[in-house]
Amino acid sequence: MKFFRGNRKSKYRIPTNSASSLQDPPISKNMSTNIGYLKQLFTLTPDLIIRQIQTNQDENAATLVYLEGLVNKEYIHNNILHALINGDSGQYFRLPEVSIGTIRVESTWIQIENAILQGDSVLFVEGQANVYVYDTKGWPQRAVDDSRIEASLRGAHQSFVETGSQNIALIRRYIPDRELKIKEMIVGQRGKLKLSILYLADVANPEILKELETRINHIDIDAIMNTGELAEFLEDNPFSPFPQVILTEKPDTTASHILQGRYAVVVDRSPTVMIAPVNFIAFFQSVDDYSSRWLISSFIRLLRFFAMFIALFLPSAYIAFISFNYEVIPVQFILSIAETRSRVPFPPIIEAILMEIMLEMMREAGLRLPAMIGQTIGIVGGIIIGQAAVQAGIVSNIMVIVVSSTAIASFIIPNYDMGAAIRLLRFPIMILASMFGIVGIVIGAMALVAHFVSIESMGAPYGSPLAPFKFSQMKDVFVRFPVWAVLKRPKSAMPVQSIRQRDHRDGDQT
Repeated sequence: MKFFRGNRKSKYRIPTNSASSLQDPPISKNMSTNIGYLKQLFTLTPDLIIRQIQTNQDENAATLVYLEGLVNKEYIHNNILHALINGDSGQYFRLPEVSIGTIRVESTWIQIENAILQGDSVLFVEGQANVYVYDTKGWPQRAVDDSRIEASLRGAHQSFVETGSQNIALIRRYIPDRELKIKEMIVGQRGKLKLSILYLADVANPEILKELETRINHIDIDAIMNTGELAEFLEDNPFSPFPQVILTEKPDTTASHILQGRYAVVVDRSPTVMIAPVNFIAFFQSVDDYSSRWLISSFIRLLRFFAMFIALFLPSAYIAFISFNYEVIPVQFILSIAETRSRVPFPPIIEAILMEIMLEMMREAGLRLPAMIGQTIGIVGGIIIGQAAVQAGIVSNIMVIVVSSTAIASFIIPNYDMGAAIRLLRFPIMILASMFGIVGIVIGAMALVAHFVSIESMGAPYGSPLAPFKFSQMKDVFVRFPVWAVLKRPKSAMPVQSIRQRDHRDGDQT
């Protein structure tokens, strides 16, 4: 496999001061001893609730322990405490006969510590050297809502939330199949993060699963906060500007990729899901493509690829034509350009970089401002600043048109990470154009193509089906053939079962 950051083992292991790294004593049958050691583990933890349960027969029969902000208190009171103590007579315990979904028995302190930190409730019982762990997770969470990044016209208006179990449930609604498997893993020394790898067992390539597990197991870090951090550890080429995994907030998009034979990594506490392996073409496909007629979808997809070239090369072409290759411009047009640039004191490269940087600043400002005024400030600010810059002679009218067209083209790309990569690559190509003209643009394009065909995603060719070229896989690339005509899954996913549907023309027709 190619170099990736996740397989480089650190020379020194991350030190940890957590109690789990110490030699834990065995769980005592004396509950007071256990509670004393538990208080040593969780010092300066005011939200740790230690609830002693008493009955008429025993004044200190059991103790229930949980973290206040991570549990459902109503669930504990109604389903655990009320069931442990007979509500009528209060004479005896019924253990562990409580009306709760998951009950397990643990016998080590590391398991107890992890259970409490994950929002479970732990019951210590006098005279027993083990504990009962109840699933009472109930941390604050938001409701399922529409995605704010991936807008959809006809697709589902549901997006992932910060709870991994809910995200898995959203995916299961689209794939109610027993072959949908879930592989759970834990990452992080301090902030233990649960990852769930979802895939179709009879479709996905098991070699990719092994590679994915290997890379995850090599991650040695305190904690991972979101899916973006995880993706940096797992991608094949961390120095490439191109994203090598897809981060999505849409369950229908995730289900579509799983059905193609790819793997989805659901990260608990993150509202985005990682998809791998992927190819370059996948970043220009959208679920809405399959909600419209194939002719319309094909036109829109061609428009996206055309917009990519506009966003990548239009400012560079302007610089090259004005600085070096002005002979290719019609005479009337070049006279008009010369008139607009007569008051501009800067060369085209400085003019373009100033405008592009200003555009990126307005874009970021619009994202950080409240939604009610962000869009208005971006549009009004762009118009005012552009007009003032032209009147002051800092930039030309043609440059404003070029930058505006570039901004519009970059918004057409459906994937945010790919759009950001295109915007970043614009700057080195502009510099090459200012140095060598059209030759510089060609050099930059050739370098991008060479890099494009050399990288991989989880060992799968990133350029597939263009490099290596597969004519049979071109039915869902630049144009989208009718759904009934796409009989096989994409080779870029490396599925072990390539047939996705039977030709509807086979068999009896009525």
